[in-house]
Amino acid sequence: MFKKPILAAALAALALPAAAQDYHAAMTDYLSASVATWASNDVLVAAIKAANADRAALTQADIDAMDQAWRAEADAGAGPTIDPIMQNAAAEFLRQQVAGSGGLISEVFVMDSHGLNVASSAVTSDMWQGDEDKHAKTYAMGAGATFVDEVEYDESSDTYQGQVSMTISDPATGEPIGAITVGLDAEAL
Repeated sequence: MFKKPILAAALAALALPAAAQDYHAAMTDYLSASVATWASNDVLVAAIKAANADRAALTQADIDAMDQAWRAEADAGAGPTIDPIMQNAAAEFLRQQVAGSGGLISEVFVMDSHGLNVASSAVTSDMWQGDEDKHAKTYAMGAGATFVDEVEYDESSDTYQGQVSMTISDPATGEPIGAITVGLDAEAL
């Protein structure tokens, strides 16, 4: 006999393909209607532009070292690599967006031109997103690019979670400067 939690999880996984299109459309709508209105806030743009200037000369080896340092600090949730990303005005702005979402947003972070975190509402598992679709299918594709990732069942929260991402451009020039990723409770859309 199946235990109820196992059966519920199995049934939920079976329902995902049928609901995936609904989630995708709702997540795309949320990205356009909500995230786009605050994604180019002055505090975020300034933080990304400053990071791009500070990190302009980084090599891939430098990026890899920063990512490894972040990963080593992630379990503690703090450290010399993580703290500047978590303790800045842009990160506070992102936490305000999470708090004001009524539980819809689970996380949000912005990346520079390399795909390195600039600010985050919560500690991510890694610092470098440049090798992932959330950066490769947004910033790397240019201004106006968006990416809606697959919705997955999250056992820890017992919800379906998905991420939406978009390029952030400099409002003054229209040039891409970075990207933003927002984690959503897809069922709450």
